[in-house]
Amino acid sequence: MNKTEKEMLAILHKLKEDGAVAVKAEFEAEGTRTEELLRLIELSRRADIGIGLKIGGCEAVRDLIEAKQFGVDYVIAPMVETPYAMEKYVDAKNKVFNSGEREDINFLVNIETHTGLSNSNEMLDIASKKNGIDGIVFGRVDFVGSKGFALDSINEDNVTESCIEIANKCKKSNLDFVVGGGVSDISIEPLKRIKETHLSRFETRKIIFHADAINKKRIKQALLNAVHFELLWLLNKREFYSLITREDDKRLKMLNDRWKLLKG
Repeated sequence: MNKTEKEMLAILHKLKEDGAVAVKAEFEAEGTRTEELLRLIELSRRADIGIGLKIGGCEAVRDLIEAKQFGVDYVIAPMVETPYAMEKYVDAKNKVFNSGEREDINFLVNIETHTGLSNSNEMLDIASKKNGIDGIVFGRVDFVGSKGFALDSINEDNVTESCIEIANKCKKSNLDFVVGGGVSDISIEPLKRIKETHLSRFETRKIIFHADAINKKRIKQALLNAVHFELLWLLNKREFYSLITREDDKRLKMLNDRWKLLKG
């Protein structure tokens, strides 16, 4: 581990004390590469917390196979908007993971559009069936985008009410309910409101917290540490690929000089 990764690990230990349960990677929006996922997995294992992976879609079988190979604790399918998409995800994950393997993993889908909210009753009926899934993640940023609202509206009452609507349905269906999308210290009060109904976890871009963390005294510092972790992750990622870019510079110069000489 390099110096930056050691600093990230120290932050993860603090975050675990403050209610973090997993580090998150995304094949979807982030385009996480295999080598990056492996670095996150090592960090999570050393910190003794889980790893969550957002796959590329409801039927991303290859992503599911990689999730199985690497060993993750949470698998999230993005932008699931219809009952048919929910069925596709359920069928795909049941095809890749056998019943024993599914016992150790939480399978979730993102409801993150107005369309998904409108179809939530039928979708949750499928989700709660035997061999269905474990829960729903409400993605607030894409949700407000789908309704044409400004990004800074994610903590407004109407969005929180939409979260509570799904939270109620998840509670009745015995499903986990997770809130993500732009979670910061401004989100603390809306999350507390949602938790009064039903909340299992909430997540920033890179860190997943247990719902009880929202009532801890250090929650603001924990959310700040989550931002710091993501910042260090991006800096570490940039340095990693910069080294790869520079590693052949000397050889390229030598070959270029030789080529010019031979050509001349």
